[in-house]
Amino acid sequence: MTQKWFLAQWDHSRQVVGIALRAIDHLPESELDAHPVPKMRTPKQLVYHQFATLREILEGLARGEVRDADDADAAKIRSKAELVKFCHDSWKAADRAAQSITDEKLNAMVKTPWGRDLPGVVIAGVASDEFLHHRGQLFVFLRALGHEVPEMWDFAHNTEEFRPQATAKA
Repeated sequence: MTQKWFLAQWDHSRQVVGIALRAIDHLPESELDAHPVPKMRTPKQLVYHQFATLREILEGLARGEVRDADDADAAKIRSKAELVKFCHDSWKAADRAAQSITDEKLNAMVKTPWGRDLPGVVIAGVASDEFLHHRGQLFVFLRALGHEVPEMWDFAHNTEEFRPQATAKA
């Protein structure tokens, strides 16, 4: 895998993050701590985990070691505005890390907390898989709470920062 290929994939991840942020917009503040699915995280815990994990995986790929994302600070989030700010801050940190990832990092072994070291190219895939898995959970939570979700491929209606680059340049 090359940095050029990785960054093209990362651009798609940017657009997917935009859809997730639009889904979060549909979540009422009064339901951040709801339990729409028994024995699962609350929406706030889920979103916090989703974005903290994205950040940790990309920063870990850049440094050569992924650590478990710390979800304990989710309890400190008191409002939807704080949660959205956390998501944007995490995205920006993940994006900075992604932009620094070289061919060498993508092809090197990365230490993980998952019982074995993995090639950087696999870690890049894990970041995408993990984020999409939790975006799907968020969609289920929203539907269980009776709310709408954005179309999962409607990138053109993301905010400008998360729209397709080709559309933005056209």
